[in-house]
Amino acid sequence: MRPGRGLPAFSSRSPLSVPRAPQTHMFDIGFSEIFVILVVALIVIGPERLPKVARTLGHLFGRMQRYVNDVKSDIAREMELEDLRKLRGTIEDAGRTIEESVRREMDDAKNEFGKIKNDAEAALDDHTIAPPAEPEQAPAMIADEPSPQLELELQRPAAGESHKRA
Repeated sequence: MRPGRGLPAFSSRSPLSVPRAPQTHMFDIGFSEIFVILVVALIVIGPERLPKVARTLGHLFGRMQRYVNDVKSDIAREMELEDLRKLRGTIEDAGRTIEESVRREMDDAKNEFGKIKNDAEAALDDHTIAPPAEPEQAPAMIADEPSPQLELELQRPAAGESHKRA
């Protein structure tokens, strides 16, 4: 302890380290237990058959490990598949929501355009449009005022002739 502070003088862990949970094994068997099992097996089975039994147990243990690994991978695949199904459902729901929103907006737009069309048709039916007026004749030139052509001493074209340029 540090004097006056109540803290340990040295700490084996840094303040940022995270304590780990103790690892537990499935069969929590130590070396001494394995040694006792091997001695009992040697006595019960005998030295002649022990290698064959050990080889058979090794094959069985290998098969068991492969089976367990296959089951683990199948479970992992099923979990991933379930996650993908949930994701697909979420995406489909979002797609339906968007589709409904677009459909509603399209219906609203159609209704608005229909109202505008109906209002325009009603306005046309209520008010008959007069045919366009005939274009007015150009006012006849007053003879008292000299025309620019006369000032330049140009001849006036005859009534039926068109202006021809040379």
